[in-house]
Amino acid sequence: MTEGGGRRGGLLAALAALMAVTAIASIRFGAIDFPLRQMWTATVAIVSGHTPATLDGRIFAELRLPRALLCLFVGAGLGVGGTLMQALFRNPIVEPGLVGTSSGAALGASVFFVLGAALHVETAAWTLPLAACVGGVLSTWLVFALAETGSDGRASIVMLLLTGLAVNALCLSGIGFLSYVARDPQARSIVFWNLGTLSGASWRAVGIVGAVTTVGTAAAAMYAKQLNALMIGEEEAAYLGVNVRRLKLTILAVNVAIVAVATAFTGVIAFVGLIVPHILRMLHGADNRFLIVGSAILGGTLLSLADLVARVSLRPAELPIGIVTSIVGVPIFLTLLRRRRYVF
Repeated sequence: MTEGGGRRGGLLAALAALMAVTAIASIRFGAIDFPLRQMWTATVAIVSGHTPATLDGRIFAELRLPRALLCLFVGAGLGVGGTLMQALFRNPIVEPGLVGTSSGAALGASVFFVLGAALHVETAAWTLPLAACVGGVLSTWLVFALAETGSDGRASIVMLLLTGLAVNALCLSGIGFLSYVARDPQARSIVFWNLGTLSGASWRAVGIVGAVTTVGTAAAAMYAKQLNALMIGEEEAAYLGVNVRRLKLTILAVNVAIVAVATAFTGVIAFVGLIVPHILRMLHGADNRFLIVGSAILGGTLLSLADLVARVSLRPAELPIGIVTSIVGVPIFLTLLRRRRYVF
């Protein structure tokens, strides 16, 4: 193993250990604190296929544990999405929702909150995530359709970037209009959903988000070397044998799948996808072989920490996690930025 590979492996191991500690703390503390012994007993019961006998044990098994796992997967997906988009657009201020996925999902959810109530649609467990996911996919498709202006039907990076900004603005206007015409309970639902929440976590959500995030991260890792070549430039990457068009479509598809599914179950959670890749570049440079795996680990860690703060700072009440991600993430980011020289 080379020196760089050894340092990369050491950093990933340290990040994984930090994620484990953060996840355990996130599971243990909240409106109810669980002793470690009780956590272990309940975990053994779950793994054995049994339901914990006590009320606290059932709270642990049915609420706290799936919430913590969903938090890890959503954070991992947002972190990986941010790395992919910043590498693809070669731009340090890009986040996963740039191509309209997050804002479209928010618009889909807002339509559900307003029209669903008017049409007396039942708020089933799947209805809201489905509406959000459809909104995210449709808005992303709109970005692609409008960005394809070349004679060969190809979309340039610049056109995708500008079209994504325009469609995001359009979706935000739609959300604003729906918030204006909505009645008070509906408007509050729109506001809270757009600030992100993990309160609806379930084992089913963990399974879906976990499967999509894991497969998406593995697929992205397979293209890490090609993304390194793309960071030099599209022509240079093509000279090195990279099929640039196929790479762009693949990376965008992976990002849309990860972000749309995560946002559908948790609402819009900003800042994680933007900040995580930058922190990792400060630690070990811009090699996407490190960034993709590291983003999955650090994204889950950062979101778990934010969720812990959201639940314990005003307990038994809970802050919207979208507010806490910025409060927790900004000081970390600025501290690292002041201590280390950083070039994108």
